[in-house]
Amino acid sequence: MKDILILYYSKNDSTKRMARAISRGIESVSNTTAIIRTVKSKHYSESDDLLVNKDDLKSCSGMIIGSPTHFGNMAAPLKEFFDSTTEEWFNNTLESKLGGVFTSTSSMHGGQETTLLSMMLPLLHHGMLIAGVPYSEKALSSTKSGGTPYGPTHVAHNQKSELTAEEKVICMSYGKRFAEIVCDLKN
Repeated sequence: MKDILILYYSKNDSTKRMARAISRGIESVSNTTAIIRTVKSKHYSESDDLLVNKDDLKSCSGMIIGSPTHFGNMAAPLKEFFDSTTEEWFNNTLESKLGGVFTSTSSMHGGQETTLLSMMLPLLHHGMLIAGVPYSEKALSSTKSGGTPYGPTHVAHNQKSELTAEEKVICMSYGKRFAEIVCDLKN
């Protein structure tokens, strides 16, 4: 069985909803399980997901991270967690495992792509391989809201909003593709 860690931070539940949709795609692939975790923050009491621990990094076969966009970058609680992974970096804990990213923004031009790219940096430093969303996913070309080749996205339009049909499709197909690639890797 391949465990795929979905690690997210969510303040208004958008990235949490995305994590759930991605996990459904992962769970559709035989021999894979989605492990959903969140990071410590002042909003943790609002979460029903467990906090991540370093053993989750060791035991996963791949990891997808998600965060709302904060000024074109990941939110501080997720960054703070990665800043604490020096020992895992020294020990190559995540090396050659598959990594991926997803984000949500309040506005259409709220920094989705810069956030996704900046979220890839700690994954690359850890030696992870990166998977994106290919244009063979038709919803990527038809969406009027979220979705990029760098990873799934959601646009909340300055309010708490549900994922659009296209955003759900992109999240679920990404989770499925990610799980299939993890199963193909030798780890």
